[in-house]
Amino acid sequence: MGMTMTQKILAHAAGLDSVSAGQLIMADLDMVLANDITGPVSIQEMDHFDKEGVFDKDKIALIPDHFSPNKDIKSAHNCKYMRDFAHKYDITHFYEVGQMGIEHALLPEKGLVVAGDTVIGADSHTCTYGALGAFSTGVGSTDAAVGMSSGKAWFKVPSAIRFILTGKPAPYISGKDVILHIIGMIGVDGALYRSMEFTGDGLKHLSMDDRFTIANMAIEAGAKNGIFPVDEKTVEYLDSHLSDAKKAEKEKTGKAPYTIYEADEDAVYEETYTIDLGTLRPTVSFPHLPENTKTVDEIHDLAIDQVVIGSCTNGRISDLAAAAAILKGRKVADGLRVIIIPATQEVYLEALKAGYITTFIEAGAIVSTPTCGPCLGGYMGILAEGEKCVSTTNRNFVGRMGHTSSEVYLASPAVAASSAVTGMITDPAALPEV
Repeated sequence: MGMTMTQKILAHAAGLDSVSAGQLIMADLDMVLANDITGPVSIQEMDHFDKEGVFDKDKIALIPDHFSPNKDIKSAHNCKYMRDFAHKYDITHFYEVGQMGIEHALLPEKGLVVAGDTVIGADSHTCTYGALGAFSTGVGSTDAAVGMSSGKAWFKVPSAIRFILTGKPAPYISGKDVILHIIGMIGVDGALYRSMEFTGDGLKHLSMDDRFTIANMAIEAGAKNGIFPVDEKTVEYLDSHLSDAKKAEKEKTGKAPYTIYEADEDAVYEETYTIDLGTLRPTVSFPHLPENTKTVDEIHDLAIDQVVIGSCTNGRISDLAAAAAILKGRKVADGLRVIIIPATQEVYLEALKAGYITTFIEAGAIVSTPTCGPCLGGYMGILAEGEKCVSTTNRNFVGRMGHTSSEVYLASPAVAASSAVTGMITDPAALPEV
């Protein structure tokens, strides 16, 4: 019986010739991730272990991104607690304010995760790195603590669902529309503890940023992970974002410092869906679940109070470029708050050089330093009672971004920017020319 991409990666990590769905394995880890919310909990758990210290200071990433720059005394304490731990054990990949970014944008940008890796993170959107052909998944803080200490984690090998993507997306259709369409189709538990594997000739029309967005939100369908095959776009991204350690490895061996796995032709998939990207319309997820989707054609006169463009889902440079293209020469609607958050310092710098920041400010938006901020109701955009927000983030649960009676509508950067101009949820194609 053949194996899926995920199963092949896990077999290698477990030192086995093969694995099958439902099998329990112990796997070696290539990276363990935690942030300023989950990291301190993991570190406290490690105090109960017989072993002191970490398994490999180069294979742990600690990113203060959720409430950093510190929003209050408690968040300052959490960041300091993690910072002290990083300094005590000489953790290579601790990124202070000024170097940090939103974790799931930062790690690929820094080349800390590559194809074939097995990665866990104490954050549910760790599944982002499946866009690179890696197995990555979110875990609890206790599992992350064990991972940081031992370099190992146990898994139940997931079964898989295959999504065959065909056709070419129309203008304004992005990875966010693709994944919202899929979640609307299968539901928030439609891929429960299964691997979502994306294939098909439509992949050539999806940028790496599109793929990061799709893999990022696999968890919103209940998936264990999302994963893409490694193609020319992936290789180009990997080779241009190698970490210093990976560059040194490549120079020493003359080989690519990553492993490309392909699903077997007879790999078993519990379900297969075929999606023609050319038929998709800009899609919005209504409160209070990501599966509650509508296309822009089904939405009429829905006024909003705030727009957020950013997060680990849609804060990359292509996302800001899409928003800037719409906001250029236009103004934010009266009475509307628009908050734009570059995902990393590098993205911020690229946006500055491209003139996007000027465009945003001239349009009437504000621009924040990289942070998760409002996505989880942290800060930099909390919603009051009854307020509505169009956001490029990944979750719209009750109270996710503020008051329990507030509402979050998930959308692409293009839809979010268009809505910022009109003050209501708007199809980008419906805007009059400037």
